[in-house]
Amino acid sequence: MKEYKIIKQKAKLRNSDGDFEDELNSLAREGWIVKSSVAINGSSYFKVILERDKNR
Repeated sequence: MKEYKIIKQKAKLRNSDGDFEDELNSLAREGWIVKSSVAINGSSYFKVILERDKNR
């Protein structure tokens, strides 16, 4: 069985790419895998959908 997590990133903050990369790497160490990303139309946000096995 799988479980999912959605995280949101504000696209226009200074150093946001590095901070977001650190967050993704931390979540990857917990077993999360990026499955998809979505830009929110008319907004400075985008969302990333993560997946991992539920019975870790």
